[in-house]
Amino acid sequence: MRIQSLDVTRRTIPLVVPFKTALRTATEVESIEVELTLDTGIKGRGAAAPTYVITGDSAQSIEAALLGPIQSALINADLEHFQETLRKVQACCIGNMSAKAAADIALHDAYSKAINIPLYAFLGGNKALSTCMTIGVDSVEKMTADAKKSVMEGFDVLKVKVGASPELDIARIEAIRTVVPAHVKLRLDANQGWSAKQAVQLIQEMENRSFGIELVEQPVPAYDLDGLKFVTERVATPIMADESMFSPRDAMKLVTGRYIDLLNIKLMKCGGINEAWKIASIAETHGITCMVGSMMEASLSVSAAAHFAAAHPNVRYFDLDAPLWLSEKPSGLIYNGKHITLPKEPGLGIKDSTIPLS
Repeated sequence: MRIQSLDVTRRTIPLVVPFKTALRTATEVESIEVELTLDTGIKGRGAAAPTYVITGDSAQSIEAALLGPIQSALINADLEHFQETLRKVQACCIGNMSAKAAADIALHDAYSKAINIPLYAFLGGNKALSTCMTIGVDSVEKMTADAKKSVMEGFDVLKVKVGASPELDIARIEAIRTVVPAHVKLRLDANQGWSAKQAVQLIQEMENRSFGIELVEQPVPAYDLDGLKFVTERVATPIMADESMFSPRDAMKLVTGRYIDLLNIKLMKCGGINEAWKIASIAETHGITCMVGSMMEASLSVSAAAHFAAAHPNVRYFDLDAPLWLSEKPSGLIYNGKHITLPKEPGLGIKDSTIPLS
């Protein structure tokens, strides 16, 4: 089972509506897609999403890494030595985590196709999945209307983006809480938008006003680990790291130092399924639960995250709504309101093929 070729294509997919966070506004998604072909004829597919403000990866840098050091590491590699092949991807260059994630996903897709089982079965589990729905940061009126609409569509967990205007965040959450039923859970994602003192003040006020916040994600800048711990130690609401955690090494520091209560794993940050598994297992040994999330990504890479989420026992929170924001029908994932079903076909269960870059 040797790898004969690696082909790359780039797609741009418009969003149905703009996606706004404290870091950026997106109107479309770029997907850099890779296809590996084995000497048996089996093809494995993966994808990466460039996100300058989070990973630092651009479409051009992802393509360059895939067609340069990653391709050199993989051509003629024997997939029967699966773990060694995954190691080669991680070792072939520094950084470039999104490109590595795309290659890692393609390797997992190809290997599970070779043994003729779904990827979730190869990873060892298939628990039920349901996703939250994200409410982008906007005016109080727009966010309230979006929250009400999402609940009417069957979502009972809302991930509310805040942080772009801290002075408005209390008003935003208060307004949303007045229009959604009490059983609907609210998760806040500040995307690094608050200072540590602002975060403590805002979260404590929400606690005092019984807004029922399930968790708060990345309240402070990624580099401010002391600030992250400052917040975690001073509020009752669980605090989750996202942009502060890219690698298993980051995870080890965060969980052993008790900087946070929860971790958000994204394949584009950590370099793929294999590295994500390490992070979730490190967290599990320290009693820290994990979420699997996604950037604004195409269905292909979100599908891989979903297979991982379904399999690892320490992943108990799911943020996999990105394909629902796209102007194309999701592939590899079947959405029924908040519920997600994975296909039973081998690998990722995605059948269409990519077109190589010329």
